[in-house]
Amino acid sequence: MELLLVFLIGILYASGVFLILRRSMVRLLLGIMLLGNGTNMLIFLLGNITKGKPPIIEENFKVFKDIYADPVPQALILTAIVISFGLTSFAIVLLKRVYALVNSDDLDDLNTPEEEDI
Repeated sequence: MELLLVFLIGILYASGVFLILRRSMVRLLLGIMLLGNGTNMLIFLLGNITKGKPPIIEENFKVFKDIYADPVPQALILTAIVISFGLTSFAIVLLKRVYALVNSDDLDDLNTPEEEDI
């Protein structure tokens, strides 16, 4: 299972970097989304996938010695999902506005000013 996740993370990172290096603004946004999903999967994988009980210590124990599921990676992933959703929605609105002004999806059209005829 973990080896499958490692390959999935590699595919997400590779495709994300490939899309970021393209000239299209939409592909840039898709690449950023894939990198974010790959990072979420990496945090999930590094959190030691275990089937266990929730990490609740009973009153008569001082230390929890049983196998438990670590909630910290899950909380980090949920926070990252909310942040990436906000970033994606802002970027979509920004890309729509840039496309309305420039009438192009190409990133090279943004950094070359148009010369007006005098």
